[in-house]
Amino acid sequence: MKPGLVEQAVIPTPSIVVDLDVLESNISEMSQLAREAGVRLRPHTKIHESPDIAKMQIAAGAVGIEVGTVDRAICMAEAGINDVVVAHPFYGERKLRILRRLLERPDVKVTVLVDMLEQALGISRVGEDAGTTIPVLLKINTGGDRFGVRPGEPALDLARRVSRLPRIALEGVYAHESGGQPNLESQAVLAREVAAMMSETARLFASAGLPARHVSVGSSPTLRHTCALLRQGLFSEITEIHPGHCAVGDMWHVRAQVNARDACAAAVVCSVMSTSDPRYVVIDAGYKTFGADSLIQLRELPGAFWNGMPSYGAVQGRSDLWMGRLAAESACVHYMDPTIGPDKRLRVGDRLEIVPNNATLVISMQEHIYGIRNGVIEHVFPVGRSHAEISAR
Repeated sequence: MKPGLVEQAVIPTPSIVVDLDVLESNISEMSQLAREAGVRLRPHTKIHESPDIAKMQIAAGAVGIEVGTVDRAICMAEAGINDVVVAHPFYGERKLRILRRLLERPDVKVTVLVDMLEQALGISRVGEDAGTTIPVLLKINTGGDRFGVRPGEPALDLARRVSRLPRIALEGVYAHESGGQPNLESQAVLAREVAAMMSETARLFASAGLPARHVSVGSSPTLRHTCALLRQGLFSEITEIHPGHCAVGDMWHVRAQVNARDACAAAVVCSVMSTSDPRYVVIDAGYKTFGADSLIQLRELPGAFWNGMPSYGAVQGRSDLWMGRLAAESACVHYMDPTIGPDKRLRVGDRLEIVPNNATLVISMQEHIYGIRNGVIEHVFPVGRSHAEISAR
């Protein structure tokens, strides 16, 4: 994101903005990498939660989109997006009712994930009630230790049982690789290990007569490494990738060497409310805007702390400022140089643009995102839940 992007735009503070030039460039790069690798691109939309941005990604070449929860699929389907994968396995009557609503839309293909038979049983029941066969993928635990059945024989055993259920069409396997260290070497190793596990599991399915036409891997840290492997003709079983964060970027991904600082499309625009203390200024955005992600998991990296304080975001164009303390609706931005001259001191009413540590968290707390180009608001992207989603609660 370019410093000074919003100087000419009249935007209330605090607000979240995206640099449209950077956003479009990131989307274009994701699509180009997938095309060159000969693999389908289905971006995960949890980073922006905006149907309008999702449509930009589809227009650039994505085959559809991915959401984290079945609740979010409703919002995307209502906006006219007709191919959605729900990446998190789910369980419970409320969530199954939402799935039933999605099945009432004949123009929308919704693919769901399971990692237990109990989840599949509920989905099968909904399919029978609706008279519709539901596409299902098995979520594979490749080492991230969240959702997922283990690859190989455990996955094959579950696949056999799921494929016998009525109104379920088992289509293949899905993995979201996570873990490793925040550096390029570790991410390259992770990409290769996960690609190998998923390809081996797909071959195991095929040898057992089970479908594996959909083999999906992907995350932003491994995107470029996975595509490089596929360009070499390796792991041809992989059919789809689903990176998410790299469309927008944030300081987590900058520090983990996933994207460059100038590839961060989003920033929080806030105003200086007080300069009464010479050591810092107080801004009008706190953890209700930024969340409270201090990137403590990256604490061993150089520059993680200043004067014992972690950082909660990076001030555009001001490497001498440290956003080190958050309250609910305000934060303190410190001068790192105690001898700073009056010409560099901030004044009441000055606006700052702060790239957040965790863009997903920041955007999820907003109702809209301002799309800026050349200092002008060009588009306002709605963010939020649909009426159907809310009424299903």
